[in-house]
Amino acid sequence: MSLAEKRVREQIDGKPQTSDPNDASDKAASRLSQLSSHLKPSSPKPRRERRSNPKNQLPLDYSDLMSQITTMKSIAANPATSKGHTRQRASGKLLARDRISLFLLADTFREVGAVSGTTSWKLSPSNALSEQVTNFVPSNNPQGFGLVACAANKQGRRVYITADDFAIRAGHADGSSHFKTLYGEETALKLKIPVVKFVDGSSGGGSVTTIKTQGWSYLPPLTSFPAVMKQLNAGIPNLGAVLGPAIGLGAARVTSCHFSVMAADVGSLFNAGPDVVAKATFEEGLTLQDLGGPEVHCRNGTIDNLAPDEAAAFEQIKSVLGFLPDCGDLQPPPILAPDWSGDDAGRETMNLRTIIPRKQGRMYNPYTIITSTVDATSWFEIGALWGTTAITGLARLSGHPVGIISNNCESSTGGALDPSGSQKITRMLKFCDVFNLPIVQFVDIPGYAIGTQAERTATMKWGVELAKAYYTTTVPIFSVVTRRCYGIAGGVMIDSRSPRSLVAWPSGEWGSLPLEGGISVAHRAELSAIAKTQGKEAAETKYKQLDAEYRRLMNPVRAANAFGVEQIIDPKDTRSVLCEWVKDMYGLVMVERLEDRKARRIVPTFT
Repeated sequence: MSLAEKRVREQIDGKPQTSDPNDASDKAASRLSQLSSHLKPSSPKPRRERRSNPKNQLPLDYSDLMSQITTMKSIAANPATSKGHTRQRASGKLLARDRISLFLLADTFREVGAVSGTTSWKLSPSNALSEQVTNFVPSNNPQGFGLVACAANKQGRRVYITADDFAIRAGHADGSSHFKTLYGEETALKLKIPVVKFVDGSSGGGSVTTIKTQGWSYLPPLTSFPAVMKQLNAGIPNLGAVLGPAIGLGAARVTSCHFSVMAADVGSLFNAGPDVVAKATFEEGLTLQDLGGPEVHCRNGTIDNLAPDEAAAFEQIKSVLGFLPDCGDLQPPPILAPDWSGDDAGRETMNLRTIIPRKQGRMYNPYTIITSTVDATSWFEIGALWGTTAITGLARLSGHPVGIISNNCESSTGGALDPSGSQKITRMLKFCDVFNLPIVQFVDIPGYAIGTQAERTATMKWGVELAKAYYTTTVPIFSVVTRRCYGIAGGVMIDSRSPRSLVAWPSGEWGSLPLEGGISVAHRAELSAIAKTQGKEAAETKYKQLDAEYRRLMNPVRAANAFGVEQIIDPKDTRSVLCEWVKDMYGLVMVERLEDRKARRIVPTFT
C-alpha cells in the first residue's frame, strides 16, 4: 500500500494504518516528519505581562532630572526681586551675571557649577520616587569660561571669569563657592588661560553664620592661594576689579592680582568693615569711602588704577589683557601689525629737541616724551595716583608691546625716587619679567629722595629693594637718558644689564652727585678758607667758577669720546631707535628667553 493510500484510509477509518517497517516509502516519510518537527519553531508560550505601577515609573530619558536642572538655571538667570537685588541696584551696582554679560562677548559664557547652590524640594504628587524644585538660591559666585574682545584678539580671547554676587548673602561664603573657586584657580593654571575677578564682597570669605550652619568653627583655610601664586609667577594674567566693598578674602584676592582697578562710584576695600572697626579700634562713624575708598587705596598702591564706573573698569582690564600673553612661561606678548595705529616706525618728533630746558632746574612734562615716542593711542598708564615720583605703564612700538618706566621731574621731589616710587618701579619690573615684556625707560633721576621725611620712610631700604628687582629680573631694558642720571639710583636704573642698551640725549648730565650741593661738599674747605680770608663774595665767585668748569667737563660729548655713554642721539630719532631695538628683542632674544623659561633656566617671580 502506498503512503498516499494509507493516509486516505486513515481519514476514512479514523485510525492509523500499521506500516510495514520494511517499506522504504514509510521510512522516508517518518524521517521527513522528524526533520520537519526540528526545523519548525515551536509556538511561544504567552508572556506574563508586567504589572504596571504608574506612580513609581520614572521616564526612561531622565527628563525629570533635566527639568530640575532647567528650573534651577532659569531661576539663577532670572532671579526674583529680593531685598539683596533691590539693595544692589539702589547702590548703583550691576548684578553679578549682568557684569559677566557686559564684559564677555555675547552668548560665550559657559558656567561652571551652574546649579551649585541651595535647593528646596518637595515630593512629586504623581511619583513617590521623584522630587520637584520649589526654590533655588544659586551660589553667590558665578564662574566659568568665556570670550572677551581685546586689542590682540577682536574675535574673542578665552578667559576664566569669577564674579561675586553681593545680592546673595552679601558675597559671604556659601556651600559651594569655596570648592568652585579652588576648581577655577587650578583649572586656569592647568589650561594656561587668564583669570578675571570681579570682587564685590568677601569672595566667599567667612561669616559668623557659617559656624551656626556647620555646627562647628573651622580654622580658616586658603586652599586656592597656592594655585594663584603659581599663576602669578608663570605669567598667567590675573586681572581684578573692585566693584563694591571688597572685604577680607575679597580684598586679598584682588590685591594679589597682576593688575587691579577700582570703580570710583561703588568701590571700596578693607580688612574689616566699619562696624568691626568701631568695636576694635573705637573709630566710629566711618563710611566705606572713608575707610577704604579710592582716595585711600588708589593713592597708596594697594589698587593700581581708578576708573569712573564699572564699564570703564571693564575696559581697563581689556586694555591690559591686550598687551599680555596667556602664559609667560610659554609665549611672547601678542604683536599687532606694524601699522596697526597708522603710526610710522620712522616718524620723527621734532618737538623732543626742545622739550628739555637748557636752564638747569626747570621742569618739563615727562608724559610728552612717552606719548610722542610710542605708537599713537597705545599708552596705558598703571598706577597714576600713587608713587608719583615714577611713571609706569604699557605701550607699543611698531605693534610690539613694551613696559614703560620714567622718572617724573614734575613730582614733589623733582624726580628723586621716594619709597613709593621705588615700590612702583619694582612692581613694574616684576610684572614685565613674568610676561616677557621688554622695557623702555626714560631716565631723568637726581638720585634717591633726601631729608628727614625720606629717612623716616625708609627710602634707602626701598631703594635697595628696587636694586634687587633690577638685578634679579632678566627682561631686556633699553634706557634713554633724557637729562640727569646721578648716584646709586641712577646706577641702579641703567646698569643692571650686560651688555646694556643705552642712548643719551644732548641734554644728558650724570655723575656721582648733582652739581647743586656736590660742589659745596667737594670744595667745602677751599670755599670756607676763601670766605674767611677774602670774604663771602669772593667765595661765591669761586663757586661760580667751579660750577662753570664742572659743567664744561660734564659735556655729554666728552663722555661719548671716552665711551662712557654708548651713543648720543638726536631726540627726534628716539622713536625709530626704539622701534629697531624692540624688533630685535622680539626676534632671537625672545626665542632664547622662552627656551630658557621652559627649561627653568629663567624663573621669574612676581610674588
